[in-house]
Amino acid sequence: MPAIAVPTEDVLLRHAAQPLPRYTSYPTAPHFVPLTAGTEASWLAGCRPEDTLSLYVHVPYCHALCWYCGCHTAVTRSAARIARYAAGLEAEAAMVAALLPAHGGVAALHLGGGTPTTLGPDGLTRLAATLRRLFRFRDGAEVAAELDPRTLDDASIAALAALGLSRASLGVQDISPAVQALIGRIQPPAQVEAAVHRLRAAGIASINMDLIYGLPAQGVAEVEASARFAADCGADRVAVFGYAHVPWMKAHQKGIRTEDLPGAAARMRQAEAAAQVLIAAGYVAIGLDHFARPGDPMAEAAATGTLRRNFQGYTTDTAPYLLGFGASAIGRTPNGFVQNEADERRWLAAVEAGRLPIARGRPLSAEDRLRGALIERVMCDAAIDLAAVPEAVMVQAAPRIDGLVADGLLRREAGRLAVTEAGRPFLRHFAACFDAFLAPSPMRHSAAV
Repeated sequence: MPAIAVPTEDVLLRHAAQPLPRYTSYPTAPHFVPLTAGTEASWLAGCRPEDTLSLYVHVPYCHALCWYCGCHTAVTRSAARIARYAAGLEAEAAMVAALLPAHGGVAALHLGGGTPTTLGPDGLTRLAATLRRLFRFRDGAEVAAELDPRTLDDASIAALAALGLSRASLGVQDISPAVQALIGRIQPPAQVEAAVHRLRAAGIASINMDLIYGLPAQGVAEVEASARFAADCGADRVAVFGYAHVPWMKAHQKGIRTEDLPGAAARMRQAEAAAQVLIAAGYVAIGLDHFARPGDPMAEAAATGTLRRNFQGYTTDTAPYLLGFGASAIGRTPNGFVQNEADERRWLAAVEAGRLPIARGRPLSAEDRLRGALIERVMCDAAIDLAAVPEAVMVQAAPRIDGLVADGLLRREAGRLAVTEAGRPFLRHFAACFDAFLAPSPMRHSAAV
């Protein structure tokens, strides 16, 4: 086997600063095109009796705005606005359910946002009852929700437990008071610990925690402390995301001064520090930015080559139909991607008029499916079998691949391409080799590391 080049710091920094997609889909969302409700309906009609479903419900509301957030969110405390939105979710779900033929049942339900608990205990209970009435849930279906420890009260926890919540994902980001002050999210560690204890006491056994590096006033010490905190809390999974500073897309991010952000070299050190802490604590590194306890289903999926990736990131969900409900929600069928109106008013106008609120999407060609499968395996397995790559695709990818090999980020081995140890943070670069649409732009994508 030829010797593997050892990348220099200059090489690593050059790659770290390159803007690239996160590859939670292929083609990626910037390449979606206008799509009609009729197209979505025809794709749903193709569901087979054995096809399982995954449901994603987007609740865009928060009680306060976190300045780093890149999600489709809105700040409100209006009970009337929230109730109208919840009714819209039920109406949209009913329309989609009516279009589906016989199917294999719901294997997973994910409540995201925003903050799903802004629906309130009664709203959560009603939504869950509606979904279970409209769609048959499989035994053991995973029910997960993104939760804010700052607003998680006992009534909401009881409602979540009653609707069968099996996995809670807590936004932690960073435990340093100085960092929290600069990102608009004051959240003492004791508040997070209390949320974990209360969730577990309610029978919600699986806990995820999300951390972010690359935040203002953040250094290696802060990132290490936050990673140790997540491990000490007993989180089953930990995601460590790089902050994406895109104030041209998210105006509220202008509250974070660019000059206060760590540069590419500091971001690399922070990402590596978090990984070292979590691996030392017994976690398994998964894909680009996830870590899981060895017995967790995600760790098992990574070990057996069955890990998947979708708009929620890494997942064990293998359902061929992902149905997205709510403003901006994205779904997928075997025929292509669909995305709802992102504007809440336009989404509401459509569902209240009895129309699917589809805005755009992407029909998938045979080549899209092939390239998407290669990119998913790269992002999940950090390697691909060369026999799975058609010659025409490899010819196009070869210049990028050769450059990554020369820089010591990829290695060729018997019938495979795989990332090196130094190349693991650069999975997006490997995936980009197979992206036929890629035209990197700092105004579209965040820094790769």
